[in-house]
Amino acid sequence: MSCDDCQIDAQDAEQRRVLRILFSINAAMFVGELVVGIAAESSGVLADSLDMLADALVYGISLFAVGRAASRKVTAARWSGYFQIAIAFGMMTDILRRVFLGSEPVSVWMMVISSVALVANIYCLRQISRHRDGGVHMRASWVFSRNDVIANIGVIAAAILITLTGSRWPDLIIGLLITAVVLRGGFTILREAAAEPQTTQS
Repeated sequence: MSCDDCQIDAQDAEQRRVLRILFSINAAMFVGELVVGIAAESSGVLADSLDMLADALVYGISLFAVGRAASRKVTAARWSGYFQIAIAFGMMTDILRRVFLGSEPVSVWMMVISSVALVANIYCLRQISRHRDGGVHMRASWVFSRNDVIANIGVIAAAILITLTGSRWPDLIIGLLITAVVLRGGFTILREAAAEPQTTQS
């Protein structure tokens, strides 16, 4: 085995290690935010929980692609984008339901769970940032981790506004913004996958 092969194997092993950690964190946070989002009647927290689910799927798909042919990595990134877009439409459905049927978001729980999620996502972003040039499947993981941090900050801001104003609209608005960020991230990855040179997909 050449030195180059050893280096590639080491890179693949490190990517797998990072993706396993990120998958575990996002799967756990999905469950936690889902429970709190339902209890707190928060569109923002529920949207973020579904974002966590999407990210866990992305990390799982990316984990499958590590060490495989470039074409498999592009396919993995493409499926990651499809999952993000599908989940964004699920978020939109729940938000519209709450707009018409009403909701009473509990700002304290929103702030607590989003603060925990923010710490988790900052850690995930730091871990994946070192590997974002490791292929389009890893760039997909980095884009979604970055979006998570933005979403968490938004939910915390919404919780503060709910406390100050007593209105439920900041929660609904941040839910819509998170949905837009997830949707944009999905389309971004699809564009990047489509832009990969055809010679790398063989």
